[in-house]
Amino acid sequence: EAHNTGVGLVSVCDIDQDNLKKVTAKHASVSVISPESIYDADMDVYAPCAMGATVNPETISRLKCSIVAGSANNQLAKERRDGPALAERGILYAPDYVINAGGLINVANELEGYNQQRALRQAAQIHDTIDRIFAYSDEKNIPTFLAANELAERRIRRLGKVKGTYLGPRKRKYRGIC
Repeated sequence: EAHNTGVGLVSVCDIDQDNLKKVTAKHASVSVISPESIYDADMDVYAPCAMGATVNPETISRLKCSIVAGSANNQLAKERRDGPALAERGILYAPDYVINAGGLINVANELEGYNQQRALRQAAQIHDTIDRIFAYSDEKNIPTFLAANELAERRIRRLGKVKGTYLGPRKRKYRGIC
């Protein structure tokens, strides 16, 4: 919980009234903001965590935050339009597929034979990855979504070269339909 890590959770917004009741019952100091007015609220971080495409021309012009970083998929309605618009306003965008990689890391570890320490160590690297993306964005003077995409594509190409290396004939263990 962000509330227990020293981060000040001040306001919450949700379309589900039951969720809001649970949060405010647990954290009395938290205020509720309506979905219609969330974009106009003074905040450090806008964290869309359920609905995608909430960052769009209508909302970007209203945002009063310095960071957009949430767990919703596809936070930007249109990357190529909305990513530069955030950058122009000086709003730092943490690409969703980067900061949400922890779930995929955990699933990948489950497939390999789960080791909690390994999964946590790999998930901890998300911080370093996002730092590299921000640095690359600054260095190339490009929006963070482009920096993330370029670095990901570069990594995929490198991995493709490794995976494409001929390792000799392999015996098949299983036959049948896959």
